[in-house]
Amino acid sequence: MVLSSILALTGLGFVAAVLLSVASRIFAVKEDPLVEKVTETLPGANCGGCGYAGCEGYAGAVVHDPSIPPNLCVVGGTKVASAIGKLTGKMTTEVEPLCAYRRCDKNAGHVAQRFDYKGIPSCAAAAALHHGSDQCGFSCLGFGDCVKVCLTSALRIENYIVEVNEAMCIGCGKCTKVCPRNVLQLIPKRARVAITCSTQDKLKAVMDVCKVGCIHCGKCVKTCPAKAISMENDRIQIDQKLCLEYGDSCNHACASACPRGILRLHGPAACAGRQNEAV
Repeated sequence: MVLSSILALTGLGFVAAVLLSVASRIFAVKEDPLVEKVTETLPGANCGGCGYAGCEGYAGAVVHDPSIPPNLCVVGGTKVASAIGKLTGKMTTEVEPLCAYRRCDKNAGHVAQRFDYKGIPSCAAAAALHHGSDQCGFSCLGFGDCVKVCLTSALRIENYIVEVNEAMCIGCGKCTKVCPRNVLQLIPKRARVAITCSTQDKLKAVMDVCKVGCIHCGKCVKTCPAKAISMENDRIQIDQKLCLEYGDSCNHACASACPRGILRLHGPAACAGRQNEAV
């Protein structure tokens, strides 16, 4: 009786194994060798900076969709874009190196706290509690949610505010997605002017809590010769492409016009500005 049961189970297991083996061959999904090659070419960071869930997702899209360009990998840069272009037969354009930029200077603005936060050390948690402990409802909370997701250790918290090492930043954008205040944004590394405030408040509401906050006076919008500055969703924004295409002849009029100093020279322009000051 026991022997017959064992033989029956053994036979049943053998049949099941055969059926599974046949099914795996019939329903097997064949991998596209070109997708595999593109995936191997990508750096494997799976950062999502290309707009896809991971490197394999982007590889499949760039191979099968003619409209997807080969230069979306911000981590790989021009070298990877060129390699993908050769594999897929697509034209490669130069990749614009990006970096994270902090739109807040609460320490310079002497932004005080409304209460002493004792909860979970997380920006998302702090922002959910009465809109955060800072008097400015749009400031960097400084608990480092962005630091935790950074792939290259380009971010650190210092004096309750995030500091960005632009030389180390690869521009993947992971930090910008986790910031509950939208304080971090991606800008070109060669950008000439950047905005150091993210408030959506205006005039007295800003002046009462921050000495360097944007009061939405609109002087930068009016003085920009490239028409690259605009007000969107109650926040000043710079179209960096328009700004860079205009050339150096604008002489950074927007930064000079800002009475609060929130438009600041960036990158090579900042270096040139410091050299002029030294002279």
